[in-house]
Amino acid sequence: MNVGNTYIKIILVVVTLIILNVIGNSFYKRYDLTKDKRYTLSNATKEIITRIDEPLTIKVYLQGDFPAEFKRIQLETNQFLEELHVLNDNIKFRFVNPVGNTKELTKKGLQPSKLTVKENGKVSEAVIFPWAVINFNNKTENVSLLSNAIAKNQEEQLQNSIENLEYEFTNALLKITTEKSKKIAILKGSGELDDIYLFSFLKKLGEYYKLAVFTLDPVKTNPQKTLSDLSDYDLTIIAKPSKPFSEKEKFTLDQYIMNGGKTIWLIDNVVAEMDSLMASGKSITFNRELNLTDLFFNYGVRINYNITKDLYSSIIRLAAGNTGNQTQYEDFIWHYFPLLISNNNNPISKNLDPVLLKFPSSMDTLNNGIRKTILLQSSPYSKIIGTPVNVSLNEIAKQPNKKEFNDRNTFFGVLLEGNFKSAYALRTKPFDAINYKKQCIDNKMVVISDGDIIANETFNGEPLPLNIDKWTGQPYGNTDFLLNTVQYMLDNSGIINLRSKNLQIQFLDKEKVFQEKNYWQIINIVLPLALLGMFGFIFQYFRKKRYS
Repeated sequence: MNVGNTYIKIILVVVTLIILNVIGNSFYKRYDLTKDKRYTLSNATKEIITRIDEPLTIKVYLQGDFPAEFKRIQLETNQFLEELHVLNDNIKFRFVNPVGNTKELTKKGLQPSKLTVKENGKVSEAVIFPWAVINFNNKTENVSLLSNAIAKNQEEQLQNSIENLEYEFTNALLKITTEKSKKIAILKGSGELDDIYLFSFLKKLGEYYKLAVFTLDPVKTNPQKTLSDLSDYDLTIIAKPSKPFSEKEKFTLDQYIMNGGKTIWLIDNVVAEMDSLMASGKSITFNRELNLTDLFFNYGVRINYNITKDLYSSIIRLAAGNTGNQTQYEDFIWHYFPLLISNNNNPISKNLDPVLLKFPSSMDTLNNGIRKTILLQSSPYSKIIGTPVNVSLNEIAKQPNKKEFNDRNTFFGVLLEGNFKSAYALRTKPFDAINYKKQCIDNKMVVISDGDIIANETFNGEPLPLNIDKWTGQPYGNTDFLLNTVQYMLDNSGIINLRSKNLQIQFLDKEKVFQEKNYWQIINIVLPLALLGMFGFIFQYFRKKRYS
């Protein structure tokens, strides 16, 4: 044997291993072999991640003893954050046990979640903190890891949560690492909602965008400058106007749209207010003339003069008697306040809590070449009522006739996308616009037939959260729906489309597992040992026979 050749071979093997190791580190690649590509980051996420050039830390409160099925969220979150770290090593993350720190976390807005746990045929409750906290340049952003949207069961809630992981993290990373650039105008001048009723949503919206009040009053004396100033804004929100729009105001908004401005119209075509109803027990609802019908008709949508009742609805709280000197209150179902649950995969409305509307009007769409997507739709059991009509609190005592609630296709919100034509293309212009256009290429608009969708309640003159019921604490999806709408219209990166992500996640049937527990324990423990013993016996038998 040649010792020199042996040494040469050993050296070659060592050198080869070193070269392969260097190549492996230089050309590191992860492969996503899952059918639904759940570990493949979107281009929008990659673009945001690669821009982070300073240390960013993520603390995840999913460590410790919690239900086995929720370890799935822990695993999926860990896998996702590993992908972020591989893409950009400025991103560091760690999992933390929240035990002993719960009070401090609650003060920071990280609310715990109570979960129903079924193990070994027993049902119990567990409390977890499904949150992550991102820190970057002395800024902090909380990320919810557990979907609060209504789900049929806990497995569906977990499914929704895992599907939303990339959107929740990417949206938070964009918010914390990017300066505000988009500008939104809150329109005034036609009797829109007072600021106190817009406080809750605008406070949330202001975390992402620059906001400013814009009034159309100067259009009377200087319409050209008013249009020019409005054109500086990327989007305009028209929240429940109560006075008719003049032709100059309409033309200003029309040309704002033709020049690329996005609009969200929150319109009440009918006057129906709970204040007067609570004061007298009954009220008459009547039509409100806003002089916008021709404008909407041109864009491809019509808001009808009616109100809608829905068997799936919210409640109102009324005095139901006295006990001594104390007034007793009781909650009653109020069919004029529909609760809308989306069943579509649209990124604006997917996986949301029910959206609350108040006295909404039905809508129709017109065939004009504009692409239309229904965002808000009643349950299959709705009823359209023409106006004017008397509404009385005595209706709560009447048992509704289900056969009368058969207007299945009632919808209250629509997204319009496409090439809009000016409503004044074939009409006399109220004034000479400097940048007059007959058509806009690829614009977006949302029209909702209820102005109260954005209006928060008040208590003792202070605004209350829009997404929480004043009396029962029931969560509503109004804030998230409106925020998603704005992001869909202004988000050029495509992040909002991550909300449409669908994953194929398989969950165990807990009842079946409990019933067949002993059988599968035998299969997984006893059978392998028996097979091992059998092969050992056969091997030993032939070994003895061969060498005896």
